[in-house]
Amino acid sequence: MNIDLNYTKDVLNKLLTTPSPTGFTDNIMKFMLNEFTSLGLETKFTEKGALIATIKGENDDSHKTLSAHVDTLGAMIREVKSNGRLKLSQLGGYDWHSIEGEFVKIVTSDEKEYTGTIVLNKASVHVHGSKTNKQERDENSIEIRIDENVRTKEDVEKLGINVGDFITFDPRTTFTDSGFIKSRHLDDKAGVAILLSIAKYLKDNNIKPNNTTNLFISNYEEVGHGSSASIPEKTSEFIAIDMAAVGEGQTSTEYKVTICAKDSSGPYDYELRKELIHLAKENHLNYAIDLYPHYGSDASAALRSGHDIRAGLIGPGVDSSHAHERCHIDSIENTIKLGILYLEN
Repeated sequence: MNIDLNYTKDVLNKLLTTPSPTGFTDNIMKFMLNEFTSLGLETKFTEKGALIATIKGENDDSHKTLSAHVDTLGAMIREVKSNGRLKLSQLGGYDWHSIEGEFVKIVTSDEKEYTGTIVLNKASVHVHGSKTNKQERDENSIEIRIDENVRTKEDVEKLGINVGDFITFDPRTTFTDSGFIKSRHLDDKAGVAILLSIAKYLKDNNIKPNNTTNLFISNYEEVGHGSSASIPEKTSEFIAIDMAAVGEGQTSTEYKVTICAKDSSGPYDYELRKELIHLAKENHLNYAIDLYPHYGSDASAALRSGHDIRAGLIGPGVDSSHAHERCHIDSIENTIKLGILYLEN
């Protein structure tokens, strides 16, 4: 199976460097629409802003749906402080310490952009001494220092910056010669690049899947309701492609595709899991089986919203999830191959 990994890396880089915190995904959805259109797929937007691309299969009575989400972690302005600094409200779940020191962009309601840095309100050891190290990192101690001459709340408001404006984090995307991708937001833009690569492989090789296949790009996954609505009504099997958590106590690695057996929403479909394991084993893929106690997916949202589907979850291994993430191209390639085998099966 010859996968065009140059395409995969190129589209992943474009995805990672296009800001898309939850609730601010219009630009990246336009990008996704262009990509799907260039691959000749039928597309439609849902009322909530999700994008569905469809590949006609031999069997149009029972559909398979694969999902990935383009929305990422980020923040919104919670308060403009009297000293010209900004308090944050989180978009998605992350530890405050994981964003300390990060460069950001502030996007106003009229699409103006300003840069800044996330800092502690007592950041300087020369001023505050040991209090800096002992200070709790939370919504009251973390703030944004704007790269403008602002010293008061009124100075900030004159720039057009207000409560509710979006904050995007600098992804610092890097592709290494050794095959690693270091970046924020590999969760789940690696999964989106995998879906696009699967679609490209099917087109390049003139393969018609056994079942009509829907590629569901959700835009509210990080806040829990990404695929809770508008799943194509003929869907019988739904597989979320999302990052696999790498760390202590996990079997997932940065080099394997992981087949998830259970996450915080409960176990995934047993028969579907066995099918995926069989495909990975028979085709000599590098794979793992894992559980995620602090994790939910688009498949979880679909099940909770009452869809009558068999659900599964697969994905590439990502280290330091929801922080400074990293994965290897081998893991992405193994996930692409498993997705293709599943659709051909």
